[in-house]
Amino acid sequence: METTKELELGHVHGHGLAIANGHEKNVNAEQLLRYRVVAQVLELGIVVHSVVIGLSMGASENPFTIKPLIAALCFHQLFEGMGLGGCILQADYGVKMKVIMVFFFSVTTPFGIALGIGLSEVYSDTSPTALIVEGVLNAISAGLLNYMALVDLLANEFMGTKLQSRIKLQLLCYIAVFLGAGGMSVMAIWA
Repeated sequence: METTKELELGHVHGHGLAIANGHEKNVNAEQLLRYRVVAQVLELGIVVHSVVIGLSMGASENPFTIKPLIAALCFHQLFEGMGLGGCILQADYGVKMKVIMVFFFSVTTPFGIALGIGLSEVYSDTSPTALIVEGVLNAISAGLLNYMALVDLLANEFMGTKLQSRIKLQLLCYIAVFLGAGGMSVMAIWA
């Protein structure tokens, strides 16, 4: 008989069923570990990206730059949060780890904004050094996020038996991916 702690943590049995919160899920230990690594790497990419975006927004003193950034940031954070939330749930973490990951997702952009405001006297967002640092950090986070989206999230879903056996569903998923990528690209015009 499992203890409450084992049930809460998602105790993995030898027959491939994970018990979490009293519900059985058909996930083996290797798959569960993969889900957890995906969630942590995605969180890392989002955290770096959010601090950089917040820093840019906090350091900017131009209202014409700030207003579109706020709109883009709201949509951006909404969809990042939905994606990360799904990964965190799929990783079947305990309550403590879920709270920690949600906390870091929630505070990184405001932290970046506060850092940008605090450094606005010293930090010039048009100086060559600031542009290089911001560009490198954006490139790292964008690379992480693109890799996670294409290799770990989309490829896993698109290669699954549920999607491979249903052509109409596969076509709808491709259309949804292209519309989502196109929508984010259009929002980048104002960001």
